[in-house]
Amino acid sequence: MNQGKFVFSQVVEYIPRYQFDKLVKQYKGDWHTKNLSSYNHLLHLLFGQLTGCDSLRDICLCLEAHNKMLYHLGFRKAVNHTSLSRANESRDYRIFEGLGLYLIDMLRPMYSNFQLSQITIDNEIYALDSTTISTSIKLATWALGKYSKGACQDAHPVGFERQHTCQYPYHGRQVA
Repeated sequence: MNQGKFVFSQVVEYIPRYQFDKLVKQYKGDWHTKNLSSYNHLLHLLFGQLTGCDSLRDICLCLEAHNKMLYHLGFRKAVNHTSLSRANESRDYRIFEGLGLYLIDMLRPMYSNFQLSQITIDNEIYALDSTTISTSIKLATWALGKYSKGACQDAHPVGFERQHTCQYPYHGRQVA
């Protein structure tokens, strides 16, 4: 029997809801939506990221399996993968980008007194985008990814100019 809050709902408490709602209003994120608000969309994507789901269908199936706990996790209701896919296509990305930048700006002062060399992450800090860019395995045999398909990922170093790198998952190499 659960005696407290779920970990996911504790993580969600750190999201500044007022700031998120301002971004939604600024970019009209909830305009003409029926059953998936921007905040619920964010919760679905965070749940998928934190639980390691591989697809939108995975996210929806996991949430459907925990249907009785949705309210306690912070969801109003779960949606199907089609609604989630349409929301990903139509909702303005600047809402989520603005939230990410706001959170980075909140955290930056916490580490302002530290030299970069004092932070024990091998002196390199990356905020990684989880977008996978499909490639032809016949043209790029070095980029073998999941399910025998080729793939590259886009890495964005924090605090530096944006840099595109291809990740070679089986060789451990990077090319700028």
